[in-house]
Amino acid sequence: MWVKALGLDNGYNYPPVSSRRSMRTPSPKKYPFTAAPHRMLFFAGACQLVLVMAWWLAEMGGRYTGGWTPPPTVIPAVWSHVFLMLFGIFPFFIFGFLLTVYPRWMNGAAVTAGRYIGIFWLLVSGMVLYYIGLYSSTRLLALALVIQLIGWGMATLTLITVYARAAQRGPHETILNLALLAGMSGIALFLHALLTGTGQSMLLARSVGLWLFLIPVVFVVSHRMLPFFSSSVLVNYTMVRPAWSLPLMLVCVTGHTLLETLALPQWLFVVDLPLALTALHHTLVWKFTRSFQVRLLAVLHIAFLWLGIALLLYSLQSLILLVTGSAPLGRAPLHALGIGFVASMVLAMASRVSLGHSGQPLMADNLTWFCFLGLGVSALLRMAAELALNNPGLSGMLNIAAAVIWLVSTGLWVWQYAPLYIRPRQDGKAG
Repeated sequence: MWVKALGLDNGYNYPPVSSRRSMRTPSPKKYPFTAAPHRMLFFAGACQLVLVMAWWLAEMGGRYTGGWTPPPTVIPAVWSHVFLMLFGIFPFFIFGFLLTVYPRWMNGAAVTAGRYIGIFWLLVSGMVLYYIGLYSSTRLLALALVIQLIGWGMATLTLITVYARAAQRGPHETILNLALLAGMSGIALFLHALLTGTGQSMLLARSVGLWLFLIPVVFVVSHRMLPFFSSSVLVNYTMVRPAWSLPLMLVCVTGHTLLETLALPQWLFVVDLPLALTALHHTLVWKFTRSFQVRLLAVLHIAFLWLGIALLLYSLQSLILLVTGSAPLGRAPLHALGIGFVASMVLAMASRVSLGHSGQPLMADNLTWFCFLGLGVSALLRMAAELALNNPGLSGMLNIAAAVIWLVSTGLWVWQYAPLYIRPRQDGKAG
């Protein structure tokens, strides 16, 4: 009954463009950077893809090679790494995408330029201040998080307002709204950890940020968009969006968060294994092998496959821990999930959206393909580093290699795609 009440058994399609309300934006030809939400926010996210890993590589280089001593930070560098990977990169892409597509999905009022420009400046200002505060003052760092929270809250309120006034609300948007609110609570928990030095708050912020924010958002967007993108390019393709998988996903990610909070990792397989099988089922019904007919589609399907692989690894680790008391995979499942699934899917989705909304041909050239595969190699190397923890020297070098390949892959992607956000559309259309 509750599945039906949420509307999870109802199919719904994109409304026609002519039925949407017009968006008040600056002239797209004169000010292309501000012509659409995704342009500004994707650009900021692209910069963060490189900056965050460059910072972490500098930290790891000093830690593993002893060649230099990184300047001291006001909080442990590992804490900062967690925050930046959860809240400092992907939200720019998420908000840029959702602020653009929410009105299209629900036949609602478009977001005005003044609103998304304000969101952009708040989020970017908070992040700039974060880097400054990280090396100067806990108070300044706390202020940066407060500004991030304000920007995040403004973006979330904007999306919820579109949702509340829209003519066609669906389960995808309902879950996305909840996940965005969970993301806000994750930043608030991190702020509490910063001000009080409470490690438990930081650990909870990590769990909430990954399992209640990032995983639901990326899963829901995949559930909505992968069948649609596939049906657009594959002949005789039937869109399948299993209604049952959305509530099941919510139950599983909530259960995972609770088990982590209660320090019961040996029981994670109870919720991770069903979600792993669900993800692999989706990979099959979404026709994974057929996606290789179009590389721009294949990157999306490959990225989603990582979810099933990562959750199987989590389940295996949990079962081994229950039987033997040891966890031989270390954090390999975490990096299969974070790099393999989340980072790869964001890069793949951003590539598809950026090309489509700039009037470019919808095809992944060799460089895009190389950049995407590079992220997969980075994930594998980072996982290998966990399996080599008994050899600290080898593990350290694998960690550094993973970071270098991330930087090369994302740096080349940014070099190719960032110019699209500051140039008018190639086809002359608005947006």
